[in-house]
Amino acid sequence: MGTFQIEGGKTLKGEITPQGAKNEALQVLCTVLLTPEKVTITNIPDIIDVSKLITLLGNLGVKIKKNGHGSYTFQADEVNIGYLETEAFKKEGGSLRGSIMIVGPLLARFGKGYIPKPGGDKIGRRRLDTHFEGFISLGAKFRYNREDHFYGVERTERLKGTYMLLDEASVTGTANIVMAAVLAEGTTTIYNAACEPYLQQLCTMLNSMGAKIAGVGSNKLIIEGVEELGGCEHRILPDMIEIGSWIGLAAMTRSEITIKDVSWDNLGQIPSVFRKLGITLERKGDDIFIPAHKDGYEIKTDIDGSILTIADAPWPGFTPDLLSIVLVVATQAKGEVLIHQKMFESRLFFVDKLIDMGAKIILCDPHRAIVIGHNFQSQLKATTMTSPDIRAGVSLLIAALSAKGTSTIQNIEQIDRGYERIGERLTAIGASIVRI
Repeated sequence: MGTFQIEGGKTLKGEITPQGAKNEALQVLCTVLLTPEKVTITNIPDIIDVSKLITLLGNLGVKIKKNGHGSYTFQADEVNIGYLETEAFKKEGGSLRGSIMIVGPLLARFGKGYIPKPGGDKIGRRRLDTHFEGFISLGAKFRYNREDHFYGVERTERLKGTYMLLDEASVTGTANIVMAAVLAEGTTTIYNAACEPYLQQLCTMLNSMGAKIAGVGSNKLIIEGVEELGGCEHRILPDMIEIGSWIGLAAMTRSEITIKDVSWDNLGQIPSVFRKLGITLERKGDDIFIPAHKDGYEIKTDIDGSILTIADAPWPGFTPDLLSIVLVVATQAKGEVLIHQKMFESRLFFVDKLIDMGAKIILCDPHRAIVIGHNFQSQLKATTMTSPDIRAGVSLLIAALSAKGTSTIQNIEQIDRGYERIGERLTAIGASIVRI
């Protein structure tokens, strides 16, 4: 396992540009399976999870050409469906949760789609029911090999459009069903659909390929099926989770940082939530400027003076991927905040590492933690820790960069899964991070 050694307590300064969005990339890369024509995608982040998916597409027979950093052209005109039934695929697909989204396109275009039980972060139970219930509603037959944890859907005739009310506004579930429905016969209505910006990007991309999707940006999508799709060019949005991470980093290290080209209009509640923590953010064109918080930052209370609660919710609510960042930033704020992680039951279990560093945190239960900020009166202490998942790993990295002394973070492959060259990019603005 790789390790970071971080010398904390340094003030950073400069500009940082967010990578392309991981969660969008995992969706839009799967669309290349829907057409035999060329699809060019730019601003693809160079991270482990995305690289695994690109490799998987290549093993399925997709022709891949790298045009330059973050730019690829794909052509799925000779897909090898037989690869889905190999042991190599079972091993490869099981290591990446995003691989579930190849199922919808394969089902729609080739009549079958299989996937081993996907991997990914160990942050609690992450259901696949929404995906497969949607495929079944479109007319597919479901298969599940309990012994091998192998899922599959098949069709003998073209999928049929239908009305469906999703049991949860699953982002990947909605994406998968949309990619299947665009080639179905008739009209599909998806109610309680996810509507976050990356899902909007997927729908916009599919429409540019010839799909007919209405209601983009709402929780009700109406899809008129088409016979076939063509090629297109698509650019991925900047990663809003990375943008939130850099806001938190700037505040915790009391650094002056400009985050470039953030696509402000797609950030939703992210700026307002950090402002509730007392963090100053300024909009400069499409950049975010965070001044050095020399005097710290104070958490706002609710209107009636009660303790602030920050909770996650499906879009346009606050993304669960940034609650870990908010929690660590709150450890040096003036005031208290209740962090309520509603959507996953194991994502707060990294707080014991922060407590070891001197943070004042009360873990109420698997979903809630109260943070009592130090107001920079007491600096966190360096320690040795292990990254449990992508977002907790970056939160611990931020804590280490603000701490007194040299910290060690092990299992940094978890961080590499979601953040491109993070050590190099932060070192360029003054961080002291050594990869071992």
